[in-house]
Amino acid sequence: MQPLSFLVAALAGGLIASAAHTESMPPNIVLIVADDLGWNDVGYHGSEIATPHLDRLAAEGVELDRFYVQPTCSPTRASLMTGKSSLRLGVVRPISKNEELGLPLSEHLLPEFLRDAGYQTAMAGKWHLGHVEKRYFPHERGFDSFYGHATGGIGYWDHNHGGGHDWQRDGKTLREEGYSTHLIADEAVRVVRDRDPEKPLFLYAAFNAPHLPNEAPPEALARYPELTSVHRQGHAAMVSELDAAIGRILAALDAEGLREDTLVWFLSDNGGLNRNAYGPGTLRLVDALVGVFGRPLPIEAFEFLRANVEEGASDNTPLRGGKMTVYEGGVRVPAIVRWPGRVESGVLDGRVTIQDVLPTILQAAAAEPAEPAGAVDGRGLLGHLTGDSPTLEPADYAITALGSTAIYRGPWKLVLPAPGLFSDAPPELYHVLDDPGETRDLAAENPKLVADLSAAAERWPRGPEIHGSFLGIFWDPDRFGGPEDREPWAERAK
Repeated sequence: MQPLSFLVAALAGGLIASAAHTESMPPNIVLIVADDLGWNDVGYHGSEIATPHLDRLAAEGVELDRFYVQPTCSPTRASLMTGKSSLRLGVVRPISKNEELGLPLSEHLLPEFLRDAGYQTAMAGKWHLGHVEKRYFPHERGFDSFYGHATGGIGYWDHNHGGGHDWQRDGKTLREEGYSTHLIADEAVRVVRDRDPEKPLFLYAAFNAPHLPNEAPPEALARYPELTSVHRQGHAAMVSELDAAIGRILAALDAEGLREDTLVWFLSDNGGLNRNAYGPGTLRLVDALVGVFGRPLPIEAFEFLRANVEEGASDNTPLRGGKMTVYEGGVRVPAIVRWPGRVESGVLDGRVTIQDVLPTILQAAAAEPAEPAGAVDGRGLLGHLTGDSPTLEPADYAITALGSTAIYRGPWKLVLPAPGLFSDAPPELYHVLDDPGETRDLAAENPKLVADLSAAAERWPRGPEIHGSFLGIFWDPDRFGGPEDREPWAERAK
């Protein structure tokens, strides 16, 4: 055989073998999570914030128009990793920096299922499911590698949380300069480029953007001179940097020839934070304290509350409420799935929840078991995404925040407000398909439905809560960024 003919034959044989290998291998899975992204913080929902990469992802994939999470970060992430109700898991509010427990160690997590199925697994970004003991860290719970932070919100430049530095690789503290959104994207791109091509990849990129504090590079802030609110301007800039980071991940997949072989799932962990997330009593308290003491407030816990009330600048329009509430603005969030050749572009308007992500991903990966052993509250919805099962009957779904509970059944949603000091607020009933803004309370007109849903909420499985006292949070709040007054969190972990 002549040298040129031999080369052509060798290349052809290699391409055929590579194609056969790709077809026989399960898809790569890239799971991207934003932090506190509002419903109207993305261009494809009409926002003034430019999100061209997310807009393209929505156009190329299927937009999950009624995707529901929990009202705060740790509960959503607990459901994401287990496929179970956060109420069942006992994770019902953000895990504070001084809380001893995390996502129960008895749980088998998504990266463990995928690693058992032959995947290489990597995480970059925010964990927030346990950090006081090393055994709660991601690289101890199924991820081959972990780069990022284990606690909640951090400063984008200083990488500090609650007085402690929180930037690490596999349990070892890192001191490196850089904007956290950029650093997380750098790691995600590196993982894609340096992966083992003989094994499918599971990449979990959990950005801390656009969570408070409002910090962004000057050039990002300069893109929004028309925004008169400095807080909205900062928030918009953070969302733009998040969108650019996601664009880099998608570009890396394209550059590696992985576009057709990769399922990308994007979502926000809860709705956006703004003044609508707080009740009138809290707003009156903060306004009164600012009126007396000015800014910053002299007591750290009150200053932490003030910053959240005044500086949260997400937009959940036209939904009601926001982060930390059981109203739609707190739990209905942007979400997209793209899997070229398997998932056609369009809009899926049936209810999908955070509990459905794990079993659906396991279906796509052909991982065994398709539904993990134990009580799994989510459903595998791959057939609905691919169009093989076009009818989607929504299952009941329960959420909770600060003592309030809501339960969904069909088009209905019952809200059970938190008990008051002197009297309890009555239940509220909304037809969220006809009234997504929750403007018409229909409880008085449907007493039997209210009774049935109230009973269902009472019966909902609830595990022992992992959380400590609110008093500890008051005396030592979870500051986002700021000076260090203790050793780094990775070093403190036992």
